[in-house]
Amino acid sequence: MKILAISLGSRDGSNDAMCKEVLMVAQDMGAEVEFIHAMDLDIKHCTGCVACSRSLVMGNGNRCALKDDFNWLLDRCYDADGIFWSVPIFEKTACGLFHTITDRFGPRMDRGMNVIGTKMAQEKGNPVPDPRFLTDKVVSYVGIGGSDWATRIQCSMAMQALTPMWKIIDNDVFSWSKTIIMEDDKIARVREIGRNLVEAARDIEHAQYKGEPGVCPHCHSRNFYLDQDAGKAICCLCGIEGAIKVEDGKLSFVFPEEQIAHAHDTLSGKFMHADDIRENEGRAMAIKSTDAYKQRMARYKAFITPSRPEK
Repeated sequence: MKILAISLGSRDGSNDAMCKEVLMVAQDMGAEVEFIHAMDLDIKHCTGCVACSRSLVMGNGNRCALKDDFNWLLDRCYDADGIFWSVPIFEKTACGLFHTITDRFGPRMDRGMNVIGTKMAQEKGNPVPDPRFLTDKVVSYVGIGGSDWATRIQCSMAMQALTPMWKIIDNDVFSWSKTIIMEDDKIARVREIGRNLVEAARDIEHAQYKGEPGVCPHCHSRNFYLDQDAGKAICCLCGIEGAIKVEDGKLSFVFPEEQIAHAHDTLSGKFMHADDIRENEGRAMAIKSTDAYKQRMARYKAFITPSRPEK
C-alpha cells in the first residue's frame, strides 16, 4: 500500500509540513510513502484544444498535446492507493496551480470518458488507455489559509476528485492558520485525516467519507447556484438540482431521487455529459467547415492582433 502526499504551497512551509505529518502517520501504519512539492514541477495550463476528449471518443487512446511534467505527476498519482493534497487558500479558494492541475485532469482523466475510450479502442483494435485510469482510489484534501476567506476551497478541491471518480475520505479547511505548524490541535486533526486515509486505502471498495457532512447529502458540498427565476438550487459540485429548505433554523438540500442518475460524480451522469460533448463537438465541427463561419472568423482575425511583450 502506498500513500502519496502533494503540497501546493511554498517550500518548507505549512503545506509541506502537513503533508509530512500525514506521511509520518502513514509510514507508522506500514504504508510506503512519497512526497511531491508541486511547485517543483513544470505544469502547463490546459489550452482547451480538446485533443484528449477527441482521442478518447474516437478510440485513439488517451492523449495530451502538452509536453511537461503532468504525465509524471499522473503516473505517481495512479501508482498510489491513497493521495493527500495540502492546498494554500488564495482568494477564498485553491491556489492557481491546483486549478491548473484540475483542468489537466478533465476531461482527459474523466472516468466516464475513459470507459468510453477503452470500449472504442477495443472495437477498433487500438491500444487502450492505461487500465489504472479506471481503478478506484481514495483521496483527502486540506486547505490552509491565513483568514476566514475560505468559503469556496472545499468545493474546488473536491472538483479535482470528481473527474476520475476518486473517493473523498476527508475534505477539511483550516482558517486563521498561518502558524498551523505550532498549533497542536490542528496537527492532531491532520494526523487523524492521515489515519483515515490509510485505513480507507486498505479497503478502497468499502471506503466511506469521514469528514463533516455538508449541505448536499450526496457529495457534501456547501456551495450552490441559486436560480431565483426557476426557484431551484443546483449543487455547484455534483450538479444535482433541488431546493434549499429551512427547518428549525437548519438548512437542508432536498431533491428528487432520479437526480442521482444525473450527478456529475456518477458514471450515468458522466455518460450523459459525454453524449452532450460528442453532440456539441460534432455540431461545432460541422459549423466550422462552412463558408459563413470562415468568413466571420477571418473578420475577427483581421480586426486586431494580440499585444505581446518584446523578447
